[in-house]
Amino acid sequence: MAKHLVRNVENAPEVIHSLCGESIRVITHRDTPEINIHVTHILDGVKHYHKRTTEVYYILEGKGKLELDQEVVDLEPGVTVLIPPGVRHRGYGDFKTIVIGTPAQIPEDEYVD
Repeated sequence: MAKHLVRNVENAPEVIHSLCGESIRVITHRDTPEINIHVTHILDGVKHYHKRTTEVYYILEGKGKLELDQEVVDLEPGVTVLIPPGVRHRGYGDFKTIVIGTPAQIPEDEYVD
C-alpha cells in the first residue's frame, strides 16, 4: 500500500447493492487488509453475520432499527453500534451510516442464515 490514501466519497471506486443496502465503498480490502469504510443507505437489510470482521456503525442521518441477534436497538444520528464477529444483524427503516470494519471485510466473510 502507498504511504497514504486520499479519497472523496463522491469518487469512491465502488457503489454496490449489498445485503444492507446501497453501499459506497470508500476504502476496501483492496486498499488495505486492516480496515474498510463504507457509507451505506439502509432501508431493509438482510440478516447476516461475519465470522472475522468487527463492524462499527455510526449513524449519519435518518432513523431506523438494528437487529442484533435477538435485540432491537433504535437508531438516529450520532448513535454508534459495535457489532462483534458472529452477531447476526440487519438494519431497517431509512438511515445512512458509516460502516467501519476491521479487519477489512472481504466478500467471502458475509453469511446469511
